[in-house]
Amino acid sequence: MDLIKSATAMASLAMTLAACGGGAGGDAAPVAAPGVTAASTPPVTLPPGSGGGYPVPAAGRALDVSSPNQVVGNGTPSSCTGAAVVAAVAQGGIITFNCGVDPVTITLSSPAKVFNNRPDVTLDGGGKVTLSGGGGTRILYQNACDPAQVFTTPHCDNQPSPALTVQNLTFSDGNATGQNFDGGGGGAIFVRGGRFRIVNSTFIRNQCEPTGADLGGGAVRVLSIYNNEPVYVVGSTFGGAAGLGNFCSNGGALSSIGVSFSIYNSTFSHNRAIGHGANPARGGTPGGGSGGAIYNDGNTFALQLFGSTLHDNSAVEGGGAVFYVSNDRSGTLSLTNSVFERNPNPGFSTAGYPGFFILAAPGQPVVGGSTLAP
Repeated sequence: MDLIKSATAMASLAMTLAACGGGAGGDAAPVAAPGVTAASTPPVTLPPGSGGGYPVPAAGRALDVSSPNQVVGNGTPSSCTGAAVVAAVAQGGIITFNCGVDPVTITLSSPAKVFNNRPDVTLDGGGKVTLSGGGGTRILYQNACDPAQVFTTPHCDNQPSPALTVQNLTFSDGNATGQNFDGGGGGAIFVRGGRFRIVNSTFIRNQCEPTGADLGGGAVRVLSIYNNEPVYVVGSTFGGAAGLGNFCSNGGALSSIGVSFSIYNSTFSHNRAIGHGANPARGGTPGGGSGGAIYNDGNTFALQLFGSTLHDNSAVEGGGAVFYVSNDRSGTLSLTNSVFERNPNPGFSTAGYPGFFILAAPGQPVVGGSTLAP
């Protein structure tokens, strides 16, 4: 991104924010912005993982998996192996699991990779399957611009396929450290190109590089979605309790460049942006540290949160909950029927929006029925 947010540039940054209707300074007293419940009002408590029950559009709902193309396992836990998951994802199609009656954790030793010339992938764990990176590997990878996954069009960064849906799954202990193709990031899932949605899933203890100016997504990193269609995140939990949060240099849970997100009825808690030096990196620093839960950067894109709660996330630099920067000031941000509280960042934030750093189109963000509290 092209905005300097170093300590030495804060005066210039404050003027930029003022022009955009915001302000800088992590210690500024919170004020009630339009549509925001004042910080002194007791925050609403939303059920973890189910948020506020906001209606979800058809494009964000779980897909029918009653007729799977592939089933991982033959009814026993031992038959559900990481190798079987990798093989199934490589073939594509609707994938379900038959691992017995009890919940099971399947540990992968290498990422399961979507091939661009095979059927779209729907991966459904039935609410009983955890896919684990064992602390050593990313879990799931889709990249239309990776020649190893087969080029299928001359415009890999804007093609409708492959389309990846993950639903009714838990992703734990993914680690993308050192997996740097296309910039790295995405401890559990990395997506570039095609389409992507997350439904009724949980992400815990996933991580990526601890430093880096524009690198992020402890749980998920997304780039170049088809026609800037939104990535739907529905009924899902990122972290959820102390010790379960995801972390990375930026965007402890989610990170993207130029990608729109529509987030419904989801919980983000205890995620951390642990880098330092912001973006571009201050002299003598490696950069990073912004967007404790969500890091969005780029030009024209939208972030929408409905019926969701973000609490107890943190950032070393800016945006303890959300870092949102539209470089050309064309992007939009909306916060609807949601709760944001206890998302500290000692570096910089936008006045009146505790836990947020926002540079967006005039009149943004649009806030309704939401509570923003320190």
